[in-house]
Amino acid sequence: MMKQSIKPEDFANYRFLSHPDFSPDAKRVVFSVHQANQTQNDYDSDMVLVETDGSGTTRLTYGGKDSSPAFSPDGSSLLFLSKRGMTKDDKGNALYVMRLLDGEPRRVLRREEGIEAPIFSSDGKLVYFLSRIVANEDKDAPKVVKRVPFWSNGLGFVYNSRKHLFSMNFETGDLTQVTMGDFDVSTFRLAHSGSRIGYLAGLDETHSYIRDLFVLDGPGSEGRKLTNSDMSITDFDWSPDDSSIVINGRDVSHGLSSNSRILIVQPTTGVGTPKLTKIEDTDLNKGNSLNSDARFSEGAGRVVWDQDYIYYMQEEGASVCLYRVRPERMPEPLVIGNRSVDDYDVKNGKVVFISMDSTHLQELSVIEDSGDDNGNKERRLTSFNQKVEQDFDIISQEPFFFRASDGAVVDGWVLAKTKDKKLPTIVYVHGGPKTAFGNSYMHEFQVFAAKGYAVLYGNIRGSAGYAAGFADIRKHFGERDYQDLLEMINFATSKFSFLDKDRLAIAGGSYGGFMTNWAIGHTDIFKAAVTDRSISSWRSIFWVQDSPDIARELIGDPFLEQDSLDTMSPLTYVRNIKTPLLIIHSMEDYRCPMSEAVQLLTALKYLGKTVELVLFPGENHDLSRSGKPKHRVARIEHYLRWFDTYLKDGEKATPTQSLS
Repeated sequence: MMKQSIKPEDFANYRFLSHPDFSPDAKRVVFSVHQANQTQNDYDSDMVLVETDGSGTTRLTYGGKDSSPAFSPDGSSLLFLSKRGMTKDDKGNALYVMRLLDGEPRRVLRREEGIEAPIFSSDGKLVYFLSRIVANEDKDAPKVVKRVPFWSNGLGFVYNSRKHLFSMNFETGDLTQVTMGDFDVSTFRLAHSGSRIGYLAGLDETHSYIRDLFVLDGPGSEGRKLTNSDMSITDFDWSPDDSSIVINGRDVSHGLSSNSRILIVQPTTGVGTPKLTKIEDTDLNKGNSLNSDARFSEGAGRVVWDQDYIYYMQEEGASVCLYRVRPERMPEPLVIGNRSVDDYDVKNGKVVFISMDSTHLQELSVIEDSGDDNGNKERRLTSFNQKVEQDFDIISQEPFFFRASDGAVVDGWVLAKTKDKKLPTIVYVHGGPKTAFGNSYMHEFQVFAAKGYAVLYGNIRGSAGYAAGFADIRKHFGERDYQDLLEMINFATSKFSFLDKDRLAIAGGSYGGFMTNWAIGHTDIFKAAVTDRSISSWRSIFWVQDSPDIARELIGDPFLEQDSLDTMSPLTYVRNIKTPLLIIHSMEDYRCPMSEAVQLLTALKYLGKTVELVLFPGENHDLSRSGKPKHRVARIEHYLRWFDTYLKDGEKATPTQSLS
């Protein structure tokens, strides 16, 4: 049977896996399976149980509204979150418990403020979760804002709310707010003894990326701060005997380009004298920032301490691998190769993980007896996306690398359906800048290739997956990164004869949108460009985005470096733009607010340039990854319309200028 070419709407056939959770005996795993529902213009989510010996898979729910399952301490029940019986306009969600024996869910709590990350206490009598506390106010009343940032991407206005830890007694239904204060709790972990709770929170909103570790020593106690407000901590876990805590954290004194490390802190240490012990010293980030528009990410920086080992993910160039390490020993690889580990769980030495690669969508696998003399025993447990891989023509990427003019090695890829003729070529730049392309599935790249385009992409300077020095382009945007881009195009068009250097387009989102705007203001080699959720002016975005402290870290103090802000801003070079530009932006994007798109459109229209703006109502910065299904399809269709107009349907391309 001839396989089908992938179309924009075909991502609705994909299954996205998330949130694996082991049963206490490690014999079963429960997780969420998500799928786009184009009819409802939403996403369905249900829970699935799988036996780790491979003997069977059981779908637990069918309503399309259930997610985030967690086992009870005795393995007899599950907690989960649901929007059962709720409409799209209803706020928040509900917490349910379901006995596995009879499978009848029971709602135990409903909160309009939302419920996140529910887990049982060690004795099963309490449930802990995160939720927001929102000050009551008339929706038509003036909004009195006393703090910045006052909005957040994906959440909207947050000036009147805080996220805190709660507990609820199953028998009485009594609800208790566990943490209190003018801060947000991002993550929490219960000590195994049940007597202490650790949590992460940021106390200084002028440095919102800084997260400190706190410990509550008992009911009613105040959080005891264990770290010195000089780290960005992603996750942590208690040692089996609760004597130590492992953290995944980055020393921000070296900037956001620094890579995180795995460290240990003693929970008895007081503020001012944290005793942090580094247990690995690899200058690679501990997490997953590989780009993909075919996942629901939840475990990007997770760290787990199980028995004698600490487990973590590590970005290695184009891949994300899973490692384990004993304190004072060398790290051991568990899951390596050309793929992306997206999430995992560990229990009693057994490991389950969700992974993908550039031609295979997510599935769940298990490792038993890992690290023995015969190597890892890895076994696939699911086949949710097998039919997609059987029915659709998924195109393989071809890797390459080149040595940049300063000696650095840069990874790149091309994706093309045919290589026997010249193809119009889309140069695609990832966001971040500290994210990466590589061994992960990209739906929109598959669509572009299926439509007759070649896609050229790479990890230019600023990307994740490499040493911190490679990622560090602070205060130098549009310099070495742009040079890498030009050199990549030069190298690839010479190496791959099917790339048509006379029919080049450039596209990208977020930082990739910045680079698109920058490139067309500095060269005329591109016949078309699409800039998505982009940055056009560092001077303006600093004052309106939901993380101005990150902007300051990337570009410098806006009062002290005003000239350099203009020098690094694409808007400064708008008079040079000759490339037809399509601007795509979400109207509720608070990471790169809509004003970035509007001022670029206005400037180009004022100058009589060829430009269009497509705005998506009700969407935020994550449109391409988690936006409404119909909007995601429309977004890609607008890309194709623009490329078809200027690379296929327009006049025959004329020879381009030199790239050097």
